[in-house]
Amino acid sequence: MRLTEEHEELRAAVRSLLARRPDESAWRPLTEQIGVAGLAVPEEYGGAGCGALEIHVVMEELGRALAPVPFLGSAVLTTQALLASGEGELLPALAEGSAVGALAWAENGSWDPDAVRAGARRTAGGAWRLTGVKDHVLDGVDADVLIVAARTDAGVRLFQVAVDAPGLRRERLVPMDSSRPQARIVLDGAEGRPLGADGDGARALRRARDLGCVALAAEQVGAAERCLELTVAFAGERVQFGRPIGSFQAVKHRLADAYVRVEAARSAALGAAFAAAEGAAELPRYAAVAKSACSEAFSAVAGEMIQLHGGIGITWEHDAHRYFKRAHGGGQLLGAPARHRERLAEELGLTASRGR
Repeated sequence: MRLTEEHEELRAAVRSLLARRPDESAWRPLTEQIGVAGLAVPEEYGGAGCGALEIHVVMEELGRALAPVPFLGSAVLTTQALLASGEGELLPALAEGSAVGALAWAENGSWDPDAVRAGARRTAGGAWRLTGVKDHVLDGVDADVLIVAARTDAGVRLFQVAVDAPGLRRERLVPMDSSRPQARIVLDGAEGRPLGADGDGARALRRARDLGCVALAAEQVGAAERCLELTVAFAGERVQFGRPIGSFQAVKHRLADAYVRVEAARSAALGAAFAAAEGAAELPRYAAVAKSACSEAFSAVAGEMIQLHGGIGITWEHDAHRYFKRAHGGGQLLGAPARHRERLAEELGLTASRGR
């Protein structure tokens, strides 16, 4: 599994831009100069027609910089849900980056498509009215395009809800990781435009979840790698008892263990990205492995970063706490590692589904 020279050029371009703009202002040049918002969008809808490997490269770099841009929520989750639903009308604006999309489906902490309980009923006049509450909606308050999963008599279906629709309330949450904005979406009879076939929403959400997990795993690898780089550099500079702390055997062992975790996570993330790029039928298994392994590796390496930096690692003066928060927030996003191990076991037929 090797990335191409073109992939490395994409990486260099994204890294260089983020070095100059490591905040929210990076989104516009990322979309206008590099075209990241449309990487996974087919050319017929104004995108680049690329795939999971290009997404992997960009997510690794966004993870290294902890860039607070809406790439995961808009360019991955929303875009993939629309593609899986066969809906192309909204894609050009998302691909251009002139609009940001948000996909609302998690309820009560569950990202399982079968757990959707928000309801959609059709009125006598033919309009669809949605009722329910959605949690952990990435960029939900600032999004221009809102896609909501709701249950009809035929099953789960996706709906587009206007962001200013009567009966819709968007509440900004205060997540652990402030660099990844989240919202609660409250629907009280808000009108929605149906997307795709009735009852086909669960399939679209599963596809979006798998590709979202693959992308998130890449971000976690990039962030974990950066944690290790910063910690190794600090261990070579911080002097105790007349010598750099990195020269002590106990510290060397901990850094070596962190390195092994990062490289093992990299293998899992790359394997999932290649499976997605090749359209492998086993993608759900690869995605579950990557999300579980990379979430735990990032959390462990971010924890070591805190420990080996000592007191400064828990202050606002250092970025260690930001990586630690991203690790724990990302670990729960799209499902906790334990849930993905359960999902893997279900895929392999090793246990009965627990319906979560």
